[in-house]
Amino acid sequence: MKPILLGCIADDFTGATDLANNLVRAGMRVIQTVGVPSADLESEVDAVVVALKSRTIDPEQAVEQSLGALAWLKKIGAQQIYFKYCSTFDSTPEGNIGPVTSALMKSLQTDFTVVTPAFPDNGRTIVKGHLFVGDVLLSDSSMRNHPLTPMTDSNLVKLMQTQFAGRVGLIDYKVVSKGHKAIKEKIAEMTKDGISAAVVDALSNDDLMELGVAVKDLPLVTAGSGLAIGLAQNFGLKPNHSHALLPNPQGHRAILSGSCSEMTQKQVAHFKKQGNPSYALDPLELAQNGSYLDKAISWAKLQFDKGAGPILIYSTSSPEQVKSVQKVLNVQQAGELVEKAMGELALALVGMGVGQLLVAGGETSGVCVQSLKVLQMQIGPQIDPGVPWCFSKTPSHLHLALKSGNFGREDFFTHAWTVLDQQS
Repeated sequence: MKPILLGCIADDFTGATDLANNLVRAGMRVIQTVGVPSADLESEVDAVVVALKSRTIDPEQAVEQSLGALAWLKKIGAQQIYFKYCSTFDSTPEGNIGPVTSALMKSLQTDFTVVTPAFPDNGRTIVKGHLFVGDVLLSDSSMRNHPLTPMTDSNLVKLMQTQFAGRVGLIDYKVVSKGHKAIKEKIAEMTKDGISAAVVDALSNDDLMELGVAVKDLPLVTAGSGLAIGLAQNFGLKPNHSHALLPNPQGHRAILSGSCSEMTQKQVAHFKKQGNPSYALDPLELAQNGSYLDKAISWAKLQFDKGAGPILIYSTSSPEQVKSVQKVLNVQQAGELVEKAMGELALALVGMGVGQLLVAGGETSGVCVQSLKVLQMQIGPQIDPGVPWCFSKTPSHLHLALKSGNFGREDFFTHAWTVLDQQS
């Protein structure tokens, strides 16, 4: 098998598919793996995205896992490494973005990289080093109330500096607007001045395309998924629709939603408003009633027996409801309880014939993929920016869509199936 062009390390599962989606759109053939593979790749590709579940774990563990992924990617000949994190820079003052970046740079023996979570197609832009979500600063967005990584500061230079070993600087929009040559000159200047990482402004896809050319020779880039659109051109690749074609879908359709993000709440409400079958999980009941999950599984079976679908099982709720549950169960217990339930539900649903599964929420997606023992996924057509359909040959013929909490349009839970139908 030929050496791959681009080796990617993603810090969660939905982020991995988000990145893989943009690489496919840019013209690359992509396989996403769940963790570091122990088997050969199922097909010849241009890029591999290794999906880790390292965003919110202990920084030392995140570094260890990321270095393990890097070693494997180097072994299969990756010409450039891409460390992917969330477009809202989800992290704490301790990490894990900074520590992982520092470790990757040391291993690759490189003294400079870029930092840019910008993803204009999803409303993530950077101005003077400050991250905007839509029209508001990150610190004024719903991410301010994230239960694991509350983002109360929008200054990316400041955020990165608190958790990164080297000096952090800024390549602002005035430089970016002049194109890739100006960006490369700024990188050379900053490297000479001892700056190790530069936050890069980006207001549009054109900015990311220019940045893509400018970072062609960097051993390591770090970014959200947006920068992916500007990298395929460096390898002489152009968009190719055939790279996104998947096998025809089969089986029942189901949705598992564990995200409590503002957008996912709207998506759940829209799905229910259309009269589609839905079942709400109660975390307190899960904790107190050992057979509670069996009720949800029996409900799902009944719906499929009636020919219904897609069906939705969700734990999505408002911040106020989440806090009330956390007062009883505490944050960690509540999260682990729901994740475990979602993993068991994914297994049960696939066991009763679900062949098309949509999962909402990064943590939920991670536990579902692991429970189903999915090892590699082929990346298919985009549903909405950052969210593609994927296909897993093993252990079953399964189409999957893994959605980050705040991604997707309001009618995402109904629109997704149309995309899958149109490509078959």
